[in-house]
Amino acid sequence: MGALPTVTATRYVAPLREGGSLPALMEADDLGLYVVKFRGAGQGAKALVAELLAGGVGRRLGLAVPDLVLVEVDPALGAAEPDAEIQDLLKASPGINVGLDFLPGALAFEPAAGFSVMPALAAEIVWFDALMTNVDRTPRNPNLLVWHDRLWLIDHGAAIYVHHETWHVAPRALGRFPAVREHVLLPYAGSVLEADARLAPRLDPAAIGEITAAVPDVLLGGDREPGGPAERRAAYADYLARRLRAPRGFAEEAEGARAAA
Repeated sequence: MGALPTVTATRYVAPLREGGSLPALMEADDLGLYVVKFRGAGQGAKALVAELLAGGVGRRLGLAVPDLVLVEVDPALGAAEPDAEIQDLLKASPGINVGLDFLPGALAFEPAAGFSVMPALAAEIVWFDALMTNVDRTPRNPNLLVWHDRLWLIDHGAAIYVHHETWHVAPRALGRFPAVREHVLLPYAGSVLEADARLAPRLDPAAIGEITAAVPDVLLGGDREPGGPAERRAAYADYLARRLRAPRGFAEEAEGARAAA
């Protein structure tokens, strides 16, 4: 994954009101369009950390996750916005935020719309979401897009939800993930244990270190909880390493849920 590129937002294009955190489509100085998630939104910087960590893991696994960038936002961009909520959000989000490459013309994934998902890919996405404890991939809210005949994974701010309870997440790494039973792709998935055998080796300690290193300090130490950026980054790396340690209970739980579906 390496260091993430940083772009500067030049224009607020439109709010994306599908998300509860009010992300926005913004243009940047590289002429790209990005879906920007703001650290001043309700879930704060931790949702952006989850976005970066899950996005980095997903891309390392070979899953289709839009390119990630860090986005410098000047609150002055909101001065012309008539919506006070947008103005307040930009004022609360100066500096670094997180952007995902905009996929123009992408369609929301609908299980009944006829797009065929290969069982192996469905199993890999189930495995990935169980690893990252992502509660936001349900029939009510799939967070999947179909673009250029490929299934793309978006919106991972709800992953690693335990960090909203405590910054020191590593001791919670072996917790169960019952929400996997509601995964939108579970009915289409092949063997999750076979996916486990394929995917887990791709997340060795070097890969985890590279993924966690990409999270900027400013997103890791901006609240009143103890622990500085380096300590928190190490805690996330430890969390992922423990969760990946064999035997992986989350994979067994997901396979059990698949068999019972």
